[in-house]
Amino acid sequence: MDISVSTSVGKLQLLERLEKLARLRRALAPLVLLLPVTIMLVVDLWWRGARLWQFDAWHWATYGAAFVESLVVWASLLLAASRRSSVATWFCRVAFVLLFTICVGGQSYFFQQYNAYLNVDVSRFATDFFESVLNQLWADAGNYLSVKGPVFVLAVVLLMLAHKIVRPSRSRGRIATIVAPLAVVASLFIPTQHQRLQASTPDVLYLNAMGGMLRTLAGFTEQSHQLRPRARKSLAVPALVPRIDQPRNVVFVILESVRADAACVTFIPGCKRTAATNQLFPGRVPLRQLRALDSSTAISLAVLWTGVGPHESRDVLHSWPLIFDYAKAAGYYTAFWTSQNMMFGNVRLWVDNLGADSFFHGTDVDPTSDIDLGAPENLFAERGIAEVARLHEPYFLTIQLSNGHYPYLVDPEGPQPFQPAEMSKAPEDNKAFYNFYQNAVHQQDQHLGRLLRAIKQAPGGDRTVVVYTSDHGEAFREHYQMGHTFSVYDEEIKVPGFIDAPPGVLTDEQMVNLRAKSDAFTFHPDLTATVLDLLGVWHDPALVPFRQKMLGVSLLGAEPNPRALPLTNCAGVWSCAFENWGYMQGSNKLAARAWDSEYRCYDLDRDPKEQHDLGAAHCGDLRAQAGRLFGRLPGKKDD
Repeated sequence: MDISVSTSVGKLQLLERLEKLARLRRALAPLVLLLPVTIMLVVDLWWRGARLWQFDAWHWATYGAAFVESLVVWASLLLAASRRSSVATWFCRVAFVLLFTICVGGQSYFFQQYNAYLNVDVSRFATDFFESVLNQLWADAGNYLSVKGPVFVLAVVLLMLAHKIVRPSRSRGRIATIVAPLAVVASLFIPTQHQRLQASTPDVLYLNAMGGMLRTLAGFTEQSHQLRPRARKSLAVPALVPRIDQPRNVVFVILESVRADAACVTFIPGCKRTAATNQLFPGRVPLRQLRALDSSTAISLAVLWTGVGPHESRDVLHSWPLIFDYAKAAGYYTAFWTSQNMMFGNVRLWVDNLGADSFFHGTDVDPTSDIDLGAPENLFAERGIAEVARLHEPYFLTIQLSNGHYPYLVDPEGPQPFQPAEMSKAPEDNKAFYNFYQNAVHQQDQHLGRLLRAIKQAPGGDRTVVVYTSDHGEAFREHYQMGHTFSVYDEEIKVPGFIDAPPGVLTDEQMVNLRAKSDAFTFHPDLTATVLDLLGVWHDPALVPFRQKMLGVSLLGAEPNPRALPLTNCAGVWSCAFENWGYMQGSNKLAARAWDSEYRCYDLDRDPKEQHDLGAAHCGDLRAQAGRLFGRLPGKKDD
């Protein structure tokens, strides 16, 4: 009897303990299911906590919607992965671990480099998965795995914890197994707030970005069939010996979308267009006939930094040495400061292997940088001024600006000397719209002037040469087009240019040669050659193998550039929406757009506004050269 009673009591106690454990598991199960989304919040607070508190009501609402989406995705996956083993269960387990690792680890990796999360605007440019994604990860595999490894372990721990605690009923498990894949697939396509403030959880942003990349790879977005920059790797450059008496510093300024007539190229007292640099460099040598070979930022950077033509193959444009490579090989300290948002159009991949000693970009300055405009350049100038003291002589510094890009950043509290000004593309408002653009250029120049003044006043400023240009121009209906990349007419490719050298930095002969080029037709590749000459390496015998593809001549030399140069907005780093290309030699320009039935020819000396087509025959051999290089007219299957 005693034994029977004792056994019964023991069974009751065991049952009570099991019941308590069951109740505890049921109480803990929701908490376990909440862990993934909680981790997402902790990660987000860790990376950008201060920014979250700046959200307004609308952005908190979009963030809340993303939180709900995140909760549904991870809770349903984890619930389905906690069922008794089956094929569907193992599928959900693998999916949970992989997706969690990719989302948390991938966003952490991306944020460390760009101070912002990966989003759909970035991923849509991954038109070639190997070039745009795998190539970059392979090049930085060590850092990538160091971020992903701990997250992978955490994902496995969460899965094991859920398996021990959650234990869903058969019906709940089945429902979760259906809901989970649907939620994951839906997350790839549900819109989320991804620009500037990125008011969404990091995992939702990443999943939406994956959806954008899949849509692009499948051919469903406008970027699907377009080329964009990939990670580049320069050919090795041997040691170079600067052939100059005294090392000098070189600052290469590249504006964004500033056409020649929007800047004070020649010093004019009281000039308002780019007033700050006009006053800062009164002794500059203007380049009044300077032209880009294209009207696209990515292509212009490829030309300016390599010196080769935009017609070169994709492999050449991604491997030919850059001026940064030559400068480093010559012992210069190198720096690249840009206000551009590096997430635009895969540009981040283009500069990942730049190797500059000093580098900062738009989202370093302002994490909410606009994808087109980049960081506000008042903030960019402040960051640059702080960095000036860290430059080591001799140095080569490139400053690239971006606020001149459409929609043109104008601070309403800043000076706006050009009136009336309207942000309107209506034909009747064209003059006012141009004034709005000119005000943006004027304000950009104010910030640039502050930065260049700091450089000029710093130690070494009296031996620092400034080379100044823009990547391309901007059309305002001159040939029935707005913006850029649509043609190679002068409103899009004639750009401001000048070189300012303090007294004694250049030889008398070099100054005479430079001044003689003020009204000569010059081109971006000539600036590349001139920068290399300023660095003292243009005539180094070790540079001969690389000069074979370079199209420019140094403006410090006596000889003009005799070449016929190809013009095109369709290149291996950036394919065009509308085909357009041509050739230029001296004042003769051959050009065609997709709807032209034949090339047009203009003599820019006599017809600077390109209003009178002289016929392709007037451009002589340029028509034949265009036929050999491009093979056909733009927009035509056969020439």
